[in-house]
Amino acid sequence: MAEIIRMPKMSDTMEEGVIAAWLKKVGDTVKPGDILAEVETDKATMELESYEEGVLLYIGVQEKDAVAVNGVIAIIGNKGENIDAILKEIAGGAPTPKVEAQPESKPEPAKAEAVPAAKATETIDTSGINATVITMPKMSDTMTEGTIAAWLKKVGDSVKSGDILAEVETDKATMELESYEDGTLLYIGVEAGDSVAVDGVIAIIGEKGADYQTLLEAHAGGAGASPAPEAAAPVAAEPVAPVAEVSKAAAPVVQEVHASSSSSDNGRLKASPLAKKMAADKGIDIALVKGSGEGGRIIKKDVETFDPASVKVAAPQVAAAPAVAAAPAIGQESFREEKVSQMRKVIAKRLAESKFTAPHFYLTMEIIMDKAIEARNSMNEVSPVKISFNDMVIKAAAAALRQHPKVNSSWLGDKIRYNDHIHIGMAVAVEEGLLVPVIRFADNKSLSQISNEAKTLGAKAKNKELQPKDWEGNTFTISNLGMFGIEEFTAIINPPDACILAVGGIKETVIVKNGQMQVGNVMKVTLSCDHRVVDGAVGSAFLKTLKGLLEDPVRMLV
Repeated sequence: MAEIIRMPKMSDTMEEGVIAAWLKKVGDTVKPGDILAEVETDKATMELESYEEGVLLYIGVQEKDAVAVNGVIAIIGNKGENIDAILKEIAGGAPTPKVEAQPESKPEPAKAEAVPAAKATETIDTSGINATVITMPKMSDTMTEGTIAAWLKKVGDSVKSGDILAEVETDKATMELESYEDGTLLYIGVEAGDSVAVDGVIAIIGEKGADYQTLLEAHAGGAGASPAPEAAAPVAAEPVAPVAEVSKAAAPVVQEVHASSSSSDNGRLKASPLAKKMAADKGIDIALVKGSGEGGRIIKKDVETFDPASVKVAAPQVAAAPAVAAAPAIGQESFREEKVSQMRKVIAKRLAESKFTAPHFYLTMEIIMDKAIEARNSMNEVSPVKISFNDMVIKAAAAALRQHPKVNSSWLGDKIRYNDHIHIGMAVAVEEGLLVPVIRFADNKSLSQISNEAKTLGAKAKNKELQPKDWEGNTFTISNLGMFGIEEFTAIINPPDACILAVGGIKETVIVKNGQMQVGNVMKVTLSCDHRVVDGAVGSAFLKTLKGLLEDPVRMLV
């Protein structure tokens, strides 16, 4: 029986996934454990593993294209199985997606497990069904969906309370889904690698032989799958042949314009499909690439190592220039486009909401760090861990927040929350964007404790090992770009905080002290404030206290 493979929800903020690469093609045999594709999420590129055995009958999303969570990406079934009816149900009466290639088969009724329309209007009685529907739990305060990373039980297995049913992946961690029921696993509603919304059905556990289909109908409110209109019937009406014809027709256009050492006697450009795709992505005219494969065929390595400058002078177009024309300009206009990663999409969405919802204003102050430098050198002689300037800023900010609680607050629409606890969010740059692990109760911790925790959280963020407790609950955020040589910048507030502190680098410069010019070490900080919560005077008082603590670090220890 054919099984639909859907895009799983691989993080709590994920709305869609991108197929980075298909590792199987239509017609390939698939076994449980085989990797079907690589899927790019907002946090990582992950492997989509098959838990079904059969033949890949349909691919609904091409490489580099995005599909919404729970959208259909593939169908696996028996060789020759007719999936027309399934595609009709997927389309819901809309034009049916084009099938890349589908084995010929004899018409036969589809075996999709759709809820009969006739039952949709019936009152469903489930009182006699000894089974329980298992739904996706909410594993964090921001979670809206979860992705089944792996099923540890299969249909037919006996389950006891406390057994681990599956591993569920969010955007920050992978967690175990524990069973609180005894019985038999009767039904799995979400394939491994697929996503489901919080409270969505993922499994049913009950006594062997229980009528779980009726339970599903009741849970869905009795709404069955509507029959697709006849207009959607010709699923495979668009054969692959026209695509091939277009390719053949398009190829000569390239040969007419360019000469290439990788052309065969009949003028056909010899290049692998992957090489052509890579060249197109990089903006390279593949006809200029010299092939190193069999018979001069252009392969992936040739595109990767191609240098446009090395062929410009020898390009055929030069021959068309007048004899007295100036030498052609060396260079080639090119560009490269990449689809936005899921993490970058989430960052863009959240920061845009913050920037255009919260009225920001900014306060900048210079802090003389001479004593802080001396204190750090002295502390590192006895500290069990190396203390950084960022650790000192975190400690000073926590102490200043204790004195100015209005800065340690959040806008909640109809009320303002003033937090008694101080949890400092620490912005950490990772390859795909930005994560903000949280140092909890920072005002009650020593500099050595803050330093050790900051290093641990930073490493976990870069390795994507953060757990929900590591990134939730910030009341104030610090973003430090000083280590990158940035002297001064402004940061966008990280919701739900009311403020964020942007920290620049320490610069040796001339300062005036007691009427005399002398060399000093200065660090600039900028406080971004949500004017709905924090007024200018409040933010300024906070910065004044922060300045005093960093300019005389002994005060932080009192």
